[in-house]
Amino acid sequence: MKTKLAKRIIPCLDIKDGRVVKGVNFLGLQDAGDPIEVAKRYNDEGADEITFLDITATIQARKTTAQMVAQVAKEIFIPLTVGGGIASLDNMYDLLNAGCDKISLNSAAIKNPNLITQGAKRFGSQCIVVAMDARRNLSGGWEIYTHGGRNPTGIDLLEWAKEVYDRGAGEILLTSMDCDGTKSGYDLEQLRAVSSSVGIPLIASGGAGSMQHILEAFENGADAALAASIFHYQEISIKDLKKFLKEHGIPVRI
Repeated sequence: MKTKLAKRIIPCLDIKDGRVVKGVNFLGLQDAGDPIEVAKRYNDEGADEITFLDITATIQARKTTAQMVAQVAKEIFIPLTVGGGIASLDNMYDLLNAGCDKISLNSAAIKNPNLITQGAKRFGSQCIVVAMDARRNLSGGWEIYTHGGRNPTGIDLLEWAKEVYDRGAGEILLTSMDCDGTKSGYDLEQLRAVSSSVGIPLIASGGAGSMQHILEAFENGADAALAASIFHYQEISIKDLKKFLKEHGIPVRI
């Protein structure tokens, strides 16, 4: 009998100027702490992974990120995914070398889709996560945005999801821009649509406000749930969340 893979809980650390920040619909950023301290707390609380996104990555910030990744990696014993401004195999190598386990590509992958293929070939598919920021459009589908949700691309979400899957990405990190930071729940229709289009794990992001919301994400195609506000401001503890999920039949690592 095939064993069910444990569903993963992933706190997300959005980093700006060396601090963890959080906003609503990608705007109104507020300080949420020191990245190293926050990451260590999540490691100790039972998170399955941590995702670390440098949301205003520049050439100078890239060096800072590698140093910060090295400091965070020393403090935690769970997988660390890093994204933000990664535009070459050399960038990927530097960050993997600094101690992260996976690379998250977003704007750079849209600009140069071959980066996904090259990264998967060089470092293995399991290392390559493609992050997608998508907003519902007038035709009823979803459009991909880049540069921290500022630039519309005209690219259809489902077509892009299929392409990154074909190019060898190991996971998709899907953020609903409509739901981001609202705490009103994930975009379940979007999750179902992407999950049924690709054969790789799907990380749901954008909108978690309760344990019920995370349960719903898992019931609608997500393999992992990523959240920020509810964990940063200690509205929900990871331990209590996992207990709740287990009671509702979701396989989790306790």
